[in-house]
Amino acid sequence: MTVTELPQTAPSSDDADLASLGYRPTLQRKLGRYASFAAGFSFVSILTTIFQLFAFGYSFAGPAFFWTWPIVLLGQLLVALNFAELASRYPISGAAYQWARRLGGRTVGWFAGWYMALAQVITAAAAAIALQVVLPQLWGGFQIVGGDPALDTTTGASNAVVLGAGLLVVTTVINILGVKIMSHVNSIGVTCEIVGVACVVLALFSASRRGAMVVDDTSALHGSSLGVVGAFLVSGLMAAYVMVGFDSAGELSEETKDPRRTTPRTIISALLVSGVGGALMIVAALMAAPSLDDGHLATDGLPYVLTAVLGTFWGKVLLADVAIAISVCTLAIQTAGSRLVFSMARDGQLPAARHLSAVHARRGTPILPSLIIGALAVAVLAINIGNAALFTTLSSVCIVMIYLAYLLITVPLLVQRVRGRWTREAEPGFFSLGKWGIAVNVLAVAYGAAMLVNLAWPRPEVYDPAGDSPILLFSAPLVLAAVGLLGYLVRRRLSARTA
Repeated sequence: MTVTELPQTAPSSDDADLASLGYRPTLQRKLGRYASFAAGFSFVSILTTIFQLFAFGYSFAGPAFFWTWPIVLLGQLLVALNFAELASRYPISGAAYQWARRLGGRTVGWFAGWYMALAQVITAAAAAIALQVVLPQLWGGFQIVGGDPALDTTTGASNAVVLGAGLLVVTTVINILGVKIMSHVNSIGVTCEIVGVACVVLALFSASRRGAMVVDDTSALHGSSLGVVGAFLVSGLMAAYVMVGFDSAGELSEETKDPRRTTPRTIISALLVSGVGGALMIVAALMAAPSLDDGHLATDGLPYVLTAVLGTFWGKVLLADVAIAISVCTLAIQTAGSRLVFSMARDGQLPAARHLSAVHARRGTPILPSLIIGALAVAVLAINIGNAALFTTLSSVCIVMIYLAYLLITVPLLVQRVRGRWTREAEPGFFSLGKWGIAVNVLAVAYGAAMLVNLAWPRPEVYDPAGDSPILLFSAPLVLAAVGLLGYLVRRRLSARTA
């Protein structure tokens, strides 16, 4: 892998570069390196996602679920390296759509963007709903609906929608105000999250009750009814759910200074920092947990450990930090989604394209996409009131859609490499995998395909844990097919209008 250094590129050169790729600069180029990194890091948001999902991973594999983390990190790093090379070649907003379109043609690009856009709507809703896990614990007044705050109760589910909708209103307003304000809010939030992660790791390591070799405890795997391999594969979904969205820096390329050099680095660094920080959090929690077999780690997860170690006061301080992380995570997802919608509309690939691609003259932001992403996310939230299990299932399926969108990028890129249409050596200043390109690409495709199957496999433990609705077992392939069919109909209608 090689990166040739160039002097800092002026914004005017960045805009001329964009024009050479076929687009007139309309967005405001305000983001520096840290703001670009923050976009990817806040989407992953390990403080939010590990806080939510630790219990899930532990419940299937016990302490040994830790080993799924480096495996997924390595697999996603292979994907990120390919994305970094694409970001250097095509620094354009709506990266998932743009990269797939330029590699695999208009149809492949359209479906990559379609799946990714819908996944980001659901992901924004899933991130926003996490406030219910945090805010009522900070102060009872946040339980506005009243009653039991637990997410699996009617009152908890209803209050989650109220809190989540309120957060989405706030993030929509921030996005409308402009990328500069959005980046400041996001960067401050990410700084708070990084400090919070460091404090959690230090606090837990200082209170450790056992050594780091706890991660080699495989007793839960051997005692699982799923078998050793089956239990390990299911526990790995925790890491798979967490380590997505690192490519968000690519979605903001047209608003980033010197994007050909900045964006590749921030895509990789967002994933690596998240991966290392997450690994340390998991190990520290396992070392500091009061007990490994009293059932609390499999049900209460990381909050149980933090409460036991930090006590009420510092536990609430951390909860406040988690609430900040949830907020900037939701903001980052919505921002990435709005830029993707804008990019597709600019190419006339969505209904009402002229309105969706309009950029506010003074604020320099596509307002309508932000409004639509926010409104659709609130609508998805409403499902949680009547059926929390269905909402959880949708959240799982949206990760499947993200992995599918990733494959719609890495597979066409591999085809281009094999056919010799992708030059091995990049121009000066471009990130390049060089002679390692095909090998890294092959491994990225193999990993992505294997994880897609693992994510979508019809397991009751994942898609129908209560056993109430057997059809939910097949929700991943059914939703993928339904979304694909709907996309086909939408695109066919668009094609008929332009014919």
